[in-house]
Amino acid sequence: MSNTETTTLAPGVRILVRDEEWLVRSVKTDTPDGTMVKAVGVSEFVQDMEATFFTGLETVQAMEPEDTVLVQDASSQFRQSRLFLEAVLRRTPLPRSEKGLALADRFLLDPLTYQQRPVELALAGLRPRILIADVVGLGKTLEIGLILAELIRRGRGERILVVSPQQVLEQFQRELWTRFSIPLVRLDSTGIQRIQQEIPAGRNPFTYFKRAIISVDTLKDAGQFGHHLDAIEWDAVVIDESHNLINKGTKRNELAQKLAGRTDALLLASATPHNGDRESFAELISMLEPAAIKDKKNYTADEIKDYYLRRTKISPEVRDQMGDRWADRGPSQQVRCLATEAEEQVFQELTDVWMSGAWSDEPVRGQNRLFPYTLLKSFLSSHRALAATVAERRRKTDSPTEEQNLKRLTGLIDRISDDDSSKLAGLVTELKKIGIGPRGSTRVVVFSERVPTLKWLAEAVPQRLGLKPNAVRVMHGGLTDTEEQKILQEFELEGSDVRLLFTGDVASEGVNLHRQCHHLIHYDIPWSLIRIEQRNGRVDRYGQRHEPQFRALILTSGIENAKDDRTVAEKLLKREENAHRSLGSVEAALGVHDAKAEEDRLVRDLLSGRTVDESYEQGFEVDVLADLMAGVSETPAAADVPIAHVPRLFASTEEFADAALRELYDDRPEDAIDLRREEELLTFLAPDDLVYRLSDLPKSYLQAHREGDRLRLKVTFDRKLAQRKLDEARQAKTTSWPDIAFLSDVHPMIDWLIDKVLIRLGRQQAPVLTANVDDPVFLVQGVYANKLGQPTVVEWMAVTGLPGEATVTKMDDVLEAAGVGPQMVNRAEKVDLETLQKLVPDAVAAARAHLAREREDWEQQNTFPLESYRAKLDGFAAEQTSLFQDLPAAIKQQRTRRSEAVVKQQRDLVERLETIPDPLLRVLAVLVKPGEGVA
Repeated sequence: MSNTETTTLAPGVRILVRDEEWLVRSVKTDTPDGTMVKAVGVSEFVQDMEATFFTGLETVQAMEPEDTVLVQDASSQFRQSRLFLEAVLRRTPLPRSEKGLALADRFLLDPLTYQQRPVELALAGLRPRILIADVVGLGKTLEIGLILAELIRRGRGERILVVSPQQVLEQFQRELWTRFSIPLVRLDSTGIQRIQQEIPAGRNPFTYFKRAIISVDTLKDAGQFGHHLDAIEWDAVVIDESHNLINKGTKRNELAQKLAGRTDALLLASATPHNGDRESFAELISMLEPAAIKDKKNYTADEIKDYYLRRTKISPEVRDQMGDRWADRGPSQQVRCLATEAEEQVFQELTDVWMSGAWSDEPVRGQNRLFPYTLLKSFLSSHRALAATVAERRRKTDSPTEEQNLKRLTGLIDRISDDDSSKLAGLVTELKKIGIGPRGSTRVVVFSERVPTLKWLAEAVPQRLGLKPNAVRVMHGGLTDTEEQKILQEFELEGSDVRLLFTGDVASEGVNLHRQCHHLIHYDIPWSLIRIEQRNGRVDRYGQRHEPQFRALILTSGIENAKDDRTVAEKLLKREENAHRSLGSVEAALGVHDAKAEEDRLVRDLLSGRTVDESYEQGFEVDVLADLMAGVSETPAAADVPIAHVPRLFASTEEFADAALRELYDDRPEDAIDLRREEELLTFLAPDDLVYRLSDLPKSYLQAHREGDRLRLKVTFDRKLAQRKLDEARQAKTTSWPDIAFLSDVHPMIDWLIDKVLIRLGRQQAPVLTANVDDPVFLVQGVYANKLGQPTVVEWMAVTGLPGEATVTKMDDVLEAAGVGPQMVNRAEKVDLETLQKLVPDAVAAARAHLAREREDWEQQNTFPLESYRAKLDGFAAEQTSLFQDLPAAIKQQRTRRSEAVVKQQRDLVERLETIPDPLLRVLAVLVKPGEGVA
């Protein structure tokens, strides 16, 4: 094909390939083999087949608008025409110039402006590439879902990859399906087995599954999946808990860099996005926009504001809208547990032998100065954790003195029985106060840093409370992904028997534990305010209806100079609570966003003789994000997000779906697909081509909807019913996936109906219908696109005045004035199609001339951001040259090449975003006055 011909290709256009007719779904130019066209079959032999064509390899013929064949619509109330027009409106991607939200209120969630704000930021840039850094609990998954849905509506979300920690795979997948109707195939260990069974050996799984969610640890394994990424381009990549990608030289960082270069949209999410190092944060921003920061050692909030958003619970916009959707947390209760005699002997040994009575920079009796700290933290967790630490050290030590000390410590540990554990007794007492017992329904999550402690508690606690084994679960980093997901789902389900969850900090990031739980106990305390806040955020988060209550067990000692939990843990708990109430997050007080960096800093200060208070009061590194955070916090609570103008012929998606089903099945869907209506519920036997579109969902979910060898879908447009079913699913015993799906605008069923409606008309046909118009009105679509196949301008035109001087007005205004809607009556008057057919070329010419006249205004609107970005690239290149001036020649040359590569890559991107001169024109329909134009 020639370049001119490729410009007539756009989503929704019909094409001829291999003498078969296809409907274009997406277009991408500038591939090595010409324009890549993804399409679905229309004609009989290829109907509903999905295919990809390259114009450099075969002939792809777009149909010329002048050749449109007019046909009279004989359907009742002109239903076929109205459905066709609505389907074209829905299938046509919104233009890049449209920055407003098209689907803000179409999902199963509260339409909160603060959660829509990241969508506004993502759509404002040349590409949707942002870091969502809201603090724990504000709903980052919901914000991501809103962005992905908008990208899908814009034709820029066909291929999606979500990368997350393994423990939240099922949770993330379920949220995107139940809230937004976006199906993702889950590639956990079970999903990988599915790949091995369903696709040929050696085939790239990411060409088989177009929307997937996979753990970062699985994906970074180059031997299994990593090499497949080099052959894949994504529309959108989401990386959850993205702070884990910061460290350069790691496999995770290499993975992130690879994905960043192979996707249009990049969404990073992290409540702790900064590790205290300016350059590492600059590297993170550079994944989003390579030319954002000129000097990674010295940059301002203004340079990153377009790629970064952070709010806390006390931000005005958040606080204004939260209402009763998030109960305020209660005070943190410190439960002091006085060490027993056996425990005091260990405290004495640690104090006299390992700590030398005080924190010190000097090694203690030949020991590494950090190891006593390791021993202390283990003991403050439990005697079982201390025993494991000592045993491991004894296997490795080659020091006779250390071996002797460790042996003596082992003897003291061996004397401690379960009944000698003060904290165990304290935990049991607190659990009884909360209501944990054989007949209780309350749930509690208990956190500990040490796996031996967790396993021991799971053995010791149930018998003291009269709990059966199935009431307790243990979760730690040594479990498989499917084991972790199963435990979390059981804890979330109201109908399950689980009452106690003992977990390590593997559950402190991203995991929702608040559905059935508002009690959290710290059995031991991490020496990091950030980690404490992350733990608390599992139950203190958006959607929590009960007051979150926190308890912490504080082991105390009477030994002089003993470093018990009052030394560090109790002080950290108070600081975390104060920072949360006054600033909304502990990071705002610290100026650091990395738990390990915070703990390492605190330990160094303690070893040098400072107290906890002295360490925190002298301050951490100045937060490079402080100015930005302050600016974001000032977002006016009443500032609405922009809403897109999207023409429509049906009052709701429900009306469109109902009419489409009746049209497709000749008013008898009840017979054809066993459609049943029960108040707000629709159920029907899904055709095979619809089942295929749902194949990314878990097999267990689909199997639950089987009726014999058919899949019976249960769907609803009613939010109250969908939410009730979602709540009921959480009250079940086995699964938290509701049996009734909410039909959002991006649900595969709606997508399927759109395609079905579009192929009802014959090859390049346009319907003619009678309406309240004075003269024939030709409805014409005009689309300008860029080289990526993305629309930059979409114009819906109504051409009148033919065969004389043509007038072009807005299509939606004419449709409204003409009364095009369900109230229309089709009297089946015969229309003079021959006369109208002769006017088609004139209508196309008038529309083309109109687009040419208006092009200058549209061009300016689309060109301005591109020119602004080019100027930014010029500034970036000049600044880089200046920065490298005084570097050694070899380093200067290396960095100059790297900088030039960035600039060239970004300039190439801008060029692909330029609007192609030739528009796509399509004659959609013709309106005529009743009684006129009759043959």
